[in-house]
Amino acid sequence: MLLSLTSATVRFGARTVLDAVDLEVAEHEIVCVLGPSGSGKSTLLRAVAGLQPLDAGRVVLDGKDRTGVPAHRREVGLMFQDHQLFPQRDVGGNVAFGLRMRGASKERQHAGVRELLDLVGLPGAARRAVDRLSGGEQQRVALARALAPRPRLLMLDEPLGQLDRSLRERLVVELRELFDRLGTTVLAVTHDQGEAFALADRVVVMRDGRIAQSGTPLEVWQRPADEFVARFLGFENVVGAQVTGAVAVTPWGKLPVSEPAPQGRRTLLVRPAGVRLGPADEGLRCTVTARTFRGTHVAVRLQPADGPRLEAACALRVAPEVGSEVGVGFDAAEIVVLD
Repeated sequence: MLLSLTSATVRFGARTVLDAVDLEVAEHEIVCVLGPSGSGKSTLLRAVAGLQPLDAGRVVLDGKDRTGVPAHRREVGLMFQDHQLFPQRDVGGNVAFGLRMRGASKERQHAGVRELLDLVGLPGAARRAVDRLSGGEQQRVALARALAPRPRLLMLDEPLGQLDRSLRERLVVELRELFDRLGTTVLAVTHDQGEAFALADRVVVMRDGRIAQSGTPLEVWQRPADEFVARFLGFENVVGAQVTGAVAVTPWGKLPVSEPAPQGRRTLLVRPAGVRLGPADEGLRCTVTARTFRGTHVAVRLQPADGPRLEAACALRVAPEVGSEVGVGFDAAEIVVLD
């Protein structure tokens, strides 16, 4: 493993912000840490970088114990949300900073700047003033500067957080392609699940200073570890249920579940795609209370006469009108019994 955290703990007074976290990142792996504000994700990144001392535990980088080693000696690259470019230096001066600190010759600095700016899609921009750049261009310069010393581990703290959504969606694809091409090992922190799922080989969800779930984007999306992870990912159809065999008794009635399923008193997730709409006299009768266009589908809010509300996903052409009555059925393939 390139990076190993063992029982990493950080306390701010009486509050434990990072609670005995164990985390490994393999060489060439891209890991994104997700979580709500206050979950400890940024503190974890700062602890790995050496910007936040540990109260307990160890940080091992490339087989060497780096606990207590200052940030500038850890040989990691850092890129922050606000980019933190040097305003008094032009683009080339910013990118060359890491090369100069490593003792590169002037010739090597010029060649390195040219190569990196080509790599991030800013050819010929070395003489431009950083305050004349757009947000997306500043993000690319900050990335080039972080990559300049060729760090074994690149760490990103909300790297696209200040950009508008359309630019963010485009750049996250470009970042993934760039990291794959370079073989860069990445540890990133973000609150944006779409960004994390598009960028990462592995997603780590944090809650209250601990890791709630770790897995591939597909694993985390298909099988959230618990109700917290499911709701953090944006799923609303989460209820308590009594599971017996292939049937779950819920406030929405008896729902089918795929066997084998954990038995007994459980928490059930019904993905919106598994809520089937039909005539009002078939299935669970609900009233449509809202419709929200989501680009690829329409999210339909449903209120049964008795029980919590539901969310369904359907095509725009068949989405029922607000105030109409529909019948609801359920697809077992889209129902998850949470552990």
